[in-house]
Amino acid sequence: MKKINLLEKFNLFQEHWTPKIIGELNSQHVKIAKVHGEFVWHDHAEEDELFMVIKGELIIYLRDGQITLKEGEIYIVPKGVEHKPFAEKECWILLFEPKQTEHTGKVDSALTKKLVELV
Repeated sequence: MKKINLLEKFNLFQEHWTPKIIGELNSQHVKIAKVHGEFVWHDHAEEDELFMVIKGELIIYLRDGQITLKEGEIYIVPKGVEHKPFAEKECWILLFEPKQTEHTGKVDSALTKKLVELV
């Protein structure tokens, strides 16, 4: 295993809402993504999802409220909870998800990514 420099990895791509796998940990994918604007409402029926903001600010809308994450903050969306991430300005995030987690759960959207690149 080699050390991973997050800033170097984020500088390898520009697209938004396209998570990149940067590692694996106990059957979990460690992913990074650049996000901007609005994502889609979705859930993951069997998997929790951890969001950590590396740069910027992320709002995670929930059906009963919202969570605002600033740099260095983490929120875990429990399995089965519908959520919609949003970033007013570009935001860099780190995600931990089980390998089998589908990008937008069972929701099919123009933003859904079937394959996630390894960077």
